[in-house]
Amino acid sequence: MLVSGTKSRPRYCGLHPDPFAKHHLIAAEGEGALVVEDLFARAPDGFLARATILFAAGACAPADRATGLQALGAHATYLAPTVPTLLVRLNALLAGATMGTRLYAAGTEGFIGQVMQVALGHGMDHQSISTEHRGSLARRIQCVHCKGITEDVTTQVVTCAHCGVALQVRDHYSRRLAAFMAVSIDAEAPGEVPPAQEVYR
Repeated sequence: MLVSGTKSRPRYCGLHPDPFAKHHLIAAEGEGALVVEDLFARAPDGFLARATILFAAGACAPADRATGLQALGAHATYLAPTVPTLLVRLNALLAGATMGTRLYAAGTEGFIGQVMQVALGHGMDHQSISTEHRGSLARRIQCVHCKGITEDVTTQVVTCAHCGVALQVRDHYSRRLAAFMAVSIDAEAPGEVPPAQEVYR
């Protein structure tokens, strides 16, 4: 579980099989595949027959992660070439989901945030989504000046990929945007930008 003093900071309490759910929809990215394997090992009887897995390898997952997930024997397993493709499939599945569907998400913060963003669009309560962080701590950020989104930020100071403003990455997180907020670091002293240090690995 990730915790900070900032109230908006997400908390990831781990994946726990819901014995009462009628269908289990599991979205995983990269090293999140290991979490899914562990979930299945602890799952009650009948879980496999009601589970659908969506998986995107991400940047750092070896190819055997997908093979391991396919071997679990879920009702259906969808291997997406990219995270955006996975999110499109997730959106379609949630659009047709019935009462009693439980959503699980495992992977990096940026991935989990985007899965939750899709789910919120279908009226799901974020507290009812089972989540577990695994992999890089790189952040998905939004520049508050141009509203552009930058993925996989590992430094506390970064140049906006859209408007070129030098930004400070904050701990404030927007669930609606699935991103951390980033603000101009030299607004009061133009040109005074400290060196970037890698802090979100």
